[in-house]
Amino acid sequence: MTAYPNIFQPLELRHRRLDNRIVFGAHTANMSDHGLPGERHRGYYEERARGGVAMIVVEPMPVHPTAVLTRGNFRHCDDEVIPHFRKITEAVHEHGTTILQQLYHVGQHGDSDLSFMPHWGPSGGPSYHDSDGSHALRESEILEVIECFVAAARRCQAAGFDGVDLFAAYHALLDQFWSPWSNRRDDRWGGSLENRTRLSRTIVNSIRDACGEDFIIGMSTGYADNTPFVMTLEDFQEVIALHDAEGNLDYVSCGSGNYVDVDRIMPTFVHGEKQGEPLATALKQVVRHAKVTAESHIRTPENADYTIASGAADLCSIVRGQIADPHWVAKTREGRHDDIRGCISCNQMCWGRRSRDYWISCLVNPSAGREFEWGGDRFTPADAPRKILVVGGGPAGMEAARVAAERGHAVTLAEALGELGGQFRLAGLAPRRGQITELMGWYLRQFERLGVDVQYYTPMDAGDILEFGADAVVLATGSFPDGQARQRWLPEADALPGLENGRVFACEEVFRDQAELGKAVIVLDEGGNWRGTGTAWHLAEQGQDVTIVTPDPMIGKELVRTGADLKIRANLARLGADFLLESVIARWHGDRAEVRSLLDGSLREVEASAIVTATTNVVDTALELALADAGIEFRVIGDAAAPRQAPYAFHDGRKTGLEL
Repeated sequence: MTAYPNIFQPLELRHRRLDNRIVFGAHTANMSDHGLPGERHRGYYEERARGGVAMIVVEPMPVHPTAVLTRGNFRHCDDEVIPHFRKITEAVHEHGTTILQQLYHVGQHGDSDLSFMPHWGPSGGPSYHDSDGSHALRESEILEVIECFVAAARRCQAAGFDGVDLFAAYHALLDQFWSPWSNRRDDRWGGSLENRTRLSRTIVNSIRDACGEDFIIGMSTGYADNTPFVMTLEDFQEVIALHDAEGNLDYVSCGSGNYVDVDRIMPTFVHGEKQGEPLATALKQVVRHAKVTAESHIRTPENADYTIASGAADLCSIVRGQIADPHWVAKTREGRHDDIRGCISCNQMCWGRRSRDYWISCLVNPSAGREFEWGGDRFTPADAPRKILVVGGGPAGMEAARVAAERGHAVTLAEALGELGGQFRLAGLAPRRGQITELMGWYLRQFERLGVDVQYYTPMDAGDILEFGADAVVLATGSFPDGQARQRWLPEADALPGLENGRVFACEEVFRDQAELGKAVIVLDEGGNWRGTGTAWHLAEQGQDVTIVTPDPMIGKELVRTGADLKIRANLARLGADFLLESVIARWHGDRAEVRSLLDGSLREVEASAIVTATTNVVDTALELALADAGIEFRVIGDAAAPRQAPYAFHDGRKTGLEL
């Protein structure tokens, strides 16, 4: 039934037969409990196995005390992990899915805040993870690392894993040894290609000796074309060909970016798709034994099927796509690819939460990481179907309506405007945010399938709601731009000084074509996220002269956690935008603004024809109070409860739909 047959060709990988070509690749889920995998971790992986993926590579295990990188890392060098991991491997195997674990050491790019150890590297180079330097490994320490990799592989085998994936990506320890840029050694571990690959080849061959023939050994790599001084495609071809010739490496996985080019390790929507394909194509030309996996921003069945059909790779790793929809594979197999909830490549709750050292989740799928509590879009029918009214069709309202309908309730969704999505839909009009528009289309298809009655141009007051006679009412009416344009970092002023001079608009008015801006525009960005920066990018692309005023020390401060901040600053700079950092607007005169430095209090005038504000939203509680006075029971969710970012609206909607 599938329109993508190449994905579903079987593949032999060592002692395992994969019934499709899709992998749920290694990534840091950060879900350990005191260093041990628990129910959250088991539920997360089992849901993807239930969804049909052929192979799972569980998040990296540090092999040595100096390899610890995150709070959620598993206990290294400790057999206590074995019975806990066995619960996961057994659960995954019940669905016929092959499961491996990644083993890693990031070398000189460690994190002493978590390891409290010196970083270990080949030649004492600097860390690109923090500002520390590293310790140049002695030969005895290199041998210790090898022993630790082998011991970790034995531990994986004892826990029921079908193999291991060795982390040689992004300029970690193994590929630090490969590159003459970071390996300046003159002993048997440096210099010639054979010497520089001795560490990784010894690890591969030693694991094969220790774990036997019925054990998969893979290796993850990553390439960045703008850092040829680290590794070129030709360098990778030589290195992998040498490993492949020894016959013990079963696959190599090809990603993008490195610690010197970090924003492409998990590329957001500002980058193109299929980022790992160039490396995969290059390695396919030189391997004779190992299979090749392409990864990095391969989002869709179209992407994956083309990659396999073109011969660029043997397998495709879809990570964020299967975080967003754990049944990605099953839906594709059944010809229901239009039913896949697509990843929007935002990184807000996956990499964004990981970067703050929390366990990961997903903006569009808040069940990610909560599968053991909520399931993964598998809904228990309600005890008794009820008549549900959801007021407001933004993210919270859409998700509450969808989940309630999935559970068998009769749902009406009343939206005051002529389109669903609220402010989130408007965000989809910013440059390169079309994936948000695609998500809106997905919701419409779900509502049609589930029989949700969507009523547009239907604002509702307390009387309307009372007359409707619902068994349960959900208020998801959202939040609104602050008409006073109050600045958090000008707390003494309840409104933008000079607001009465006019020509002050909110970001939302720009995307609704309700703002007459003129040529020169100031974007007042207090959020440091896509609301302000995306608007500035949109205006600059239209040819307007843009000046961004922010109290933050950098443009896109909140985007740092997603890895997208560098690209947005580069785009804005390329388009000629000016940045005024650590500043507020002291007064607006209608044709110019007085901008005050928060550092020294100095003032400068900036000529402009309008101001566009991205300040904290506000909530209109009139309907909530009226319902309370009328004695109508209701729930308030999303921004209607408190203005926040989109992930929390989707979360509120999912949680409410499950509870109704």
